[in-house]
Amino acid sequence: MTRIAALSMAPEQFRALGHALVERIAEELAALHGRPVADGARMPAGIRARLGDRGLPAHGEDAALALDEAAALLFEQTPRIRHPRFHGYIAASPAPIGMLAELLAASVNSNVALWNAAPMASEIEAQTVQWLAELVGYPAGCGGLLVSGGSMANLVALLAARRARLPWDVRASGLRGAALAVYASHETHGWLHKAVDLAGLGTQSLRWISTDAQQRLDVAALAAAIDADIAAGVQPLMVVGTAGTVSTGAVDPLPAMAALCRRHGLWFHVDGAYGAPAACLIDSNHAGLLGSAGADLAGLREADSLALDPHKWLYAPIDAGCVLVRDPRSLLDAFSHRPPYYATPGEDEGLNFHELGPENTRGLRALKVWLALRVAGREGYRQMIGDDIALAQRLYERVQTTPRLEALTQQLGITTFRYRPAGLHDEAALDAFNRELLAGLQRDGRAYLSQALIGGRFALRACIVNFGTLRGDVDALPGLVEELGDALARERE
Repeated sequence: MTRIAALSMAPEQFRALGHALVERIAEELAALHGRPVADGARMPAGIRARLGDRGLPAHGEDAALALDEAAALLFEQTPRIRHPRFHGYIAASPAPIGMLAELLAASVNSNVALWNAAPMASEIEAQTVQWLAELVGYPAGCGGLLVSGGSMANLVALLAARRARLPWDVRASGLRGAALAVYASHETHGWLHKAVDLAGLGTQSLRWISTDAQQRLDVAALAAAIDADIAAGVQPLMVVGTAGTVSTGAVDPLPAMAALCRRHGLWFHVDGAYGAPAACLIDSNHAGLLGSAGADLAGLREADSLALDPHKWLYAPIDAGCVLVRDPRSLLDAFSHRPPYYATPGEDEGLNFHELGPENTRGLRALKVWLALRVAGREGYRQMIGDDIALAQRLYERVQTTPRLEALTQQLGITTFRYRPAGLHDEAALDAFNRELLAGLQRDGRAYLSQALIGGRFALRACIVNFGTLRGDVDALPGLVEELGDALARERE
């Protein structure tokens, strides 16, 4: 039988299309500095119009034309996160080795669920987990796996805590109506709302703990909340610390929180999706850049579980999150299930990752992280992360010397500030002015910032997680904000 499949491609055609696409990507990377960070305002209707309102094609299209159009649509209609002046979100510039790794992983198409189905991919992921733990100072011999991102990593940790800390088989009989409590600061990422909901604890189980002037969790307030719950017959389950908050990059007092958790027998989890990689600077020539956060980051090693995102400060292409657990058995206890269509592991069989998390079908996410760790090494990451922090600190210093800008916070790679028009002192009016200024800045295209709320005040926020950002990019930012702020102030006169 002769079979011509619609998606088949001759080696010569695949080679030609692949070379052409790589050339186009390389040209885009080379031209970044001369292009705007974002091409003006975008509205959903305009994007849909650019894509075109058409139904599913009845017959196949030319692959070269379709691929060329896809590249044009994505490159032209997406904010350039790789741009050295993109400081809007915790979205890193993806490493080129990671881009190539994605192509290689797709070509192998491993399902990293069963070791037998993906032996080398499984071993690469297992080694990647241990390398990540070593990089941030987490205990050797820990367990873990790669997931889609921080939200999933944190959820996996919560489910492991639920199984490990409740004195009955929660997987078999559920929560039994137990009143449980999970503790975190007001600055904790929004994943926690979803996680307690998905885990069956309910959002009423959340205990939001106040923070200090540096947006760090108040340990005295945490201790009081735990004592109050115990007195009321509520069972404390888990405490969440944050290593690098979204708004300001604050690091909670992790060692003190760990000690409190040990005293009460609670599971201590750290959401280090953003900031955990900065722990690689401890005991290095760059340690001084961490300031007081260095002592707090040292507490990562005391956590029962830790979430970190290689697609943030380790510069991997999205998506790549990781969850680490001190006791490898805790993931098996929380997730292991062996249906008959999965082979039962033998004594000498390798790790079956479907038993360590909620996913069965799992792609080879680890390859892009593993290759980047090999190519950069520990010292390469120390240099890149240290440079990012130093640039954020430089920005804070430049803001302090710019007439109408007010510096607010600086921690890790995040600097926050705002524009203060002459004579404007009302806080609500200042918030409104800076909101409008941010919108104008994002439309302008010469740089891209996001927002933060600092003690209820609206702030402009710059997050540097880009190994392509240079001093000139940082030095230009305060003047640009001042220029646009001055123009906006004149409009309002």
